[in-house]
Amino acid sequence: MSHEILDEPTEKSESIKRGIYILPNLITAGSLFAGFYSMVSTLNSNYSAAAIWIFVAAICDGLDGKVARMTGTTSNFGVEFDSLADLVAFGVTPGLMMYAWALKPFGRLGWLAAFLFVVCGALRLARFNVQVNTVESKRFVGLPIPAAACMVASTVLLFHDQGWPSSYKKLAIIGLIYLLAFLMVSSLRYYSFKDPALIKRQPFGFLLLAVVLLIVVASEPVIMTFLIMLLYVFSGLVDFVLTWPRRRRLEKAVHKGHEAVHRDDSG
Repeated sequence: MSHEILDEPTEKSESIKRGIYILPNLITAGSLFAGFYSMVSTLNSNYSAAAIWIFVAAICDGLDGKVARMTGTTSNFGVEFDSLADLVAFGVTPGLMMYAWALKPFGRLGWLAAFLFVVCGALRLARFNVQVNTVESKRFVGLPIPAAACMVASTVLLFHDQGWPSSYKKLAIIGLIYLLAFLMVSSLRYYSFKDPALIKRQPFGFLLLAVVLLIVVASEPVIMTFLIMLLYVFSGLVDFVLTWPRRRRLEKAVHKGHEAVHRDDSG
């Protein structure tokens, strides 16, 4: 009997034996490469290049899932590979960059703060993998780790572009780390940009608005990228505040319903 159990292949091993999809996993490998090269740039003290490569990793991360869905090549292997690549490119890489760029003077407190960012990013990824089939696709629960990494990268580029002194960046980064770490593991909801309506026909005014926005971003790319990332980071907090009255009404309605059921059962 034991021999039969050992010879019986599992579904996962069979799927690996049949092969893996090259294109989406190659794009994921590109994201991992960009994250690793960002670390190399950090070790060479080229922090602006390190920040740019984080954005390259984010672009690859956004493409691999879309390519897999469009070509019907989604797989469990791809999901696991993507999560591991995300942890390196958007967790370890920005954590190392923040420590080397701004937190080294803090000593132990500095690298512990950088580790906080990494571990909260890992927890965010683990929770996403567990809840991926139980939450709505239009919203993320907690700040996505690529957005947190891009917020850090845009901050580095802003400081480099504006030539602000190092005393500013120390305080800015230590505060930013704790904010991003909290937002990643929070239950705040963030728009996922996976709404199918985005690729459907839209009024002409939306095209004009998109062109104007593109011109504004092109005129001041560093500042506008920072502002866009900052708006997205705080969008979860704004959504929480704006939807608070509606959630309270729903909670009260549910509570009253439970009380009515309890009275009926008691009667």
